[in-house]
Amino acid sequence: MTGAAPHVPVLLRPLLAAVAPVAGTWVDGTFGAGGYARGLLDAGAGLVIGIDRDPLAFELAAGWTDAYGDRLRLVAGTFSDLDTLAGGPVDGVTLDLGVSSMQLDRAERGFSFMKDGPLDMRMGQAGTSAEDIVNDAPEALLADILFHYGEERAARRIAKAIVAKRAEGRIASTLQLAGIVEGCLPRKKPGQSHPATRSFQAIRIAVNDELRQLVEGLEAAERALRPGGMLAVVTFHSLEDRVVKRFLAERASEGGGGSRHAPAAALRDPGFLLTPKKAIAPDEDEIAVNPRARSSRLRVATRTEAPAAPVDRARLGLPMMPEVP
Repeated sequence: MTGAAPHVPVLLRPLLAAVAPVAGTWVDGTFGAGGYARGLLDAGAGLVIGIDRDPLAFELAAGWTDAYGDRLRLVAGTFSDLDTLAGGPVDGVTLDLGVSSMQLDRAERGFSFMKDGPLDMRMGQAGTSAEDIVNDAPEALLADILFHYGEERAARRIAKAIVAKRAEGRIASTLQLAGIVEGCLPRKKPGQSHPATRSFQAIRIAVNDELRQLVEGLEAAERALRPGGMLAVVTFHSLEDRVVKRFLAERASEGGGGSRHAPAAALRDPGFLLTPKKAIAPDEDEIAVNPRARSSRLRVATRTEAPAAPVDRARLGLPMMPEVP
C-alpha cells in the first residue's frame, strides 16, 4: 500500500475478491477518503477516476495522491454523471453510498448527532441545508421525509415536535435537533442505535437528493461499463440496498413474468449478470475492527453486451415525495 496510514473502507477485501482480477480503467464514483481508489490501484487498476462532489475530499487527499502519478485522476462532480465525467468506456465502477467517515467525523459538517455543530449535512457544501429543511419545511413534508427516507415510525410525532420547537426560535445545531428527536422516542436500550439515527439519515437524504442520485448513478454506470465490466455497490441501510437490489434484478432480468397486479415486461437481453446473486455482508472480524460496517452490504454485477437502458423506476419502490424546496 502506497502512503502512510490509509483509510480502509468497509468491505474492501471482499469487494476486491469479487471483482478480481482488477485491471484497466475504474471509476470510484464516491471518492471520499480514497480508500477504494487506493485499493483498486494497489490491486492492479491502470487508472482510477475518483469522483466526489465534496471539495474537502480532494483537499484531504493532497498528501498522498502524487504517489500514484497519472494512474489517479480526480474529478469534481456527482456519480450520477459518471459516464460523462469518465469520458469513455470503463472496466469497473465502485459506489460507496451514504455519508463518509470523513464527513461524520467533522462536527462542522453537521452530519453527526454525536457532536455539536451547525445543522448543515450538504455533501457538496452548497444549496439547501438541513437547517433550511428543519426550519422551513411544512410539518406534513417533514413527516413524509422522516417516514419515507428514514423509515421512522414516529415521524408525525417528531415532525410536530420540531415545528413546535422552531416556533420558539430557529433550530440551528445538530445536538439541538437530536435532543428534540430523543424527546419523542423511548429511552435507548443497550445495543440499540441512537434514537436520532433514522431522522438524521432521512434529512441527509433529502438535503442531498440521494435516492435520485443513486438511480441516475446506477444508470450512468450501466452506460459507462464495457462488456465484462464490473459494478460494485456498498450500501449502509435498507432503503439504499432495496433500490440497488431492485435495480440490478430489473436489469438482470430477461423480462416476461407478470401477474394480475402488474403486466409482463417485454422480453429483452439483460444488461447485467448478478455475480454473485446475493449481497455480501461483513464478517465478524471486520465488524470488530469497524462497528460502522455492521449494516453494510456489497452487491456486485457484471455488464453484458446488451445496450444500456433506463430502468422502470416504478419497479424500484422509490418513495413518491413532493420536491423539497
